Amino acid sequence: MKVMLNNAKKRLCRKTITGAIQIFLLICILQYVNGQPGWDPVVISPEVHDDNTVTFRYLAPDAKEVKLNGQFQKEDVSLTKDTVGIWSVTVGPINPDMYPYHFIVDGVRVADPRNSAIFPNEGFQNSILEVTGEQPLVHTIQDVPHGVVSYRYYYSAELGIRSVVIYTPPGYDANSSKEYPVLYLLHGTTDTEETWTKVGRANIILDNLIHQGKAEPMVIVMPYGRAYPVISKYSGSLRNWENLQEFKKDFLNNLVPFVEQNYRVKTDKDSRAIAGFSGGGGTSLYLGLNNQKMFSWVVGFAPGMREEEFDRNNEFAFANPQLTNQNLNLFWIGVGREDFLFTVNEKYMQILDEKGIEYESFLTDGGHTWMNCKLFLSTVAQKLFK
Repeated sequence: MKVMLNNAKKRLCRKTITGAIQIFLLICILQYVNGQPGWDPVVISPEVHDDNTVTFRYLAPDAKEVKLNGQFQKEDVSLTKDTVGIWSVTVGPINPDMYPYHFIVDGVRVADPRNSAIFPNEGFQNSILEVTGEQPLVHTIQDVPHGVVSYRYYYSAELGIRSVVIYTPPGYDANSSKEYPVLYLLHGTTDTEETWTKVGRANIILDNLIHQGKAEPMVIVMPYGRAYPVISKYSGSLRNWENLQEFKKDFLNNLVPFVEQNYRVKTDKDSRAIAGFSGGGGTSLYLGLNNQKMFSWVVGFAPGMREEEFDRNNEFAFANPQLTNQNLNLFWIGVGREDFLFTVNEKYMQILDEKGIEYESFLTDGGHTWMNCKLFLSTVAQKLFK
């Protein structure tokens, strides 16, 4: 009996010690967890509702003020803080499209930390909101054959390693003998080589249009447009003269040869197109109109330009308007009526009219936005190489 009692005491003691250790470990774990970063309340932002209203949320318990800025609204909207420190606001309904937006936290502009869709740009930090609506748009990802987007690099003796994003259409890899026309697509001044795919959805637009039989299968080349480090990233628009000269050398001597050596693209001028947005639009007109033996499709999306530069930047085209008309299959300009570049583009088109240079214009509502860029690309892509 005495032995059994001693054994019972030992088991009780072991259980007591084990329980104490478990409680101690639990306390340690809780203290560790509470002391670690990232254990914040669950915050969903943006949350798109069935009626196309959208709720935005931002966790900032110590902030004094949080506002929402987005290209889907005319003015900044204030968010309201709850007891946990989550600021929120619901806006809309918003017309289906893709829009850049950001928060302003105590006067500081920040992207949405809960949204992985970031606007690639060297001048500002924005997130991207996509409202799809009930019917798919031309840039909506759909159940169709998709092309391939590749991140590639080529070398420039002056500029070093250069980055370029290249889209090959559906079926490119399956048919090793087929050659394709090529579109060189240039981004805006502070954008990057990723902006045309992540914001402009160039690859998705072409996937959808090709599937619908509305666009020719084509390779799209989207290079980085700043001639950095020769040209400072703070030197202004891509279409300034110094950047034009450095980028032209890189474009003609390095980028085009790289593409033609590594991709099955046609090399005649009727199979080459060049287009661009804003500063990249000014660059596309400069390169295309002054190299008509290379390009017969020249396109500007709200192209950046100045009236005092018209003659210099259009020297070849202005010198012989009749030859320009013969050389070009399409000279196309799209711009929004609320775009800050609308007036200078309007003056440019008046000069083209006076000189008898043939072009197509596409004027739409809205401003200097990537929403208009998607519209411009989806419109002109149906005209190229036909």
